[in-house]
Amino acid sequence: MALHPYFQNLVEQMKGQPPRSAGTPETARAMTAAGCQRLGPGPEMASQRDLTLPGRSGAIPARLFTPFEAEEALIVFYHGGGWVLGTAADYDAQVSALAEATRIPVLFVEYRLAPEHPFPAAAEDALDAMAAVLAQAVPGLPGGPVIVMGDSAGGNLTAVVCNALPERGRVALQVLYYPVTDSDFTRASYRAYGTDHPLTEADMRWFFDQYTPNPADRSDPQVAPIRHPRPGGPGVPALIVTAECDVLRDEGLAYAEALRAAGCPVTWRDAPGMAHVFLRHSAQVPEAAADLAKTASQIRAAAGLPKVKAPPARP
Repeated sequence: MALHPYFQNLVEQMKGQPPRSAGTPETARAMTAAGCQRLGPGPEMASQRDLTLPGRSGAIPARLFTPFEAEEALIVFYHGGGWVLGTAADYDAQVSALAEATRIPVLFVEYRLAPEHPFPAAAEDALDAMAAVLAQAVPGLPGGPVIVMGDSAGGNLTAVVCNALPERGRVALQVLYYPVTDSDFTRASYRAYGTDHPLTEADMRWFFDQYTPNPADRSDPQVAPIRHPRPGGPGVPALIVTAECDVLRDEGLAYAEALRAAGCPVTWRDAPGMAHVFLRHSAQVPEAAADLAKTASQIRAAAGLPKVKAPPARP
């Protein structure tokens, strides 16, 4: 299927502009922030609260998005951006939409970014944040089931966290959207979608250069979780969503197959015509909104919650 017209239009708008991979992390962050502003605000939340989580290298900033009619459960969310980009402000619309769709509070983790903090900084912060949540070391967080979720590089960190869990415990589901699971640029999806798409092969090589300046680190399972000897950790059920027109599609599918081979329950879904980061455009693209609604239903089912039948009531 061809790239969705909305994303094809984005590609056309990007032509003639310097790509992210041609600039500095600062210019790439500014480009990301400008693009997120064009998406508009997310749904209104009952509350947003900034807090910190304990980590081995110091406090880890986080933001708790609490929707109206919130359930007693928690989504721990690791953002994308190639381990280089992304802030709570950049992700406000996407995370708010997720919280509203699921009616589950979302804890957005602001892990340290490369190149200022190269590997293993992001992985360590992701692991420490999850340990703090499961140890109930952060006052004011809801109890109940925990869903671990991330997109792109955040999907990578989600996999890293779940692979390291000693037991499932409260973790009901891992949700990986178009995740980075390997450091192999030779897969067929790289050849098919590596140019003239929202995320290019040059972008991915640049992100890896920032996060893993030592090439030897790229085979580490905390960088390429598909190389973990027991992917899926203690068998945390997984939902993996890939975008058909994305360089990362094939490694997302390969990771789903690796989890299944390791005995981990897996649901894999490929979004036809969608490009990388399509979930961020759920307010603009009906197909992305439909995919978010489907994921919200799967999250609620995994958490043992009933189907949502009406919009949340607001005061």
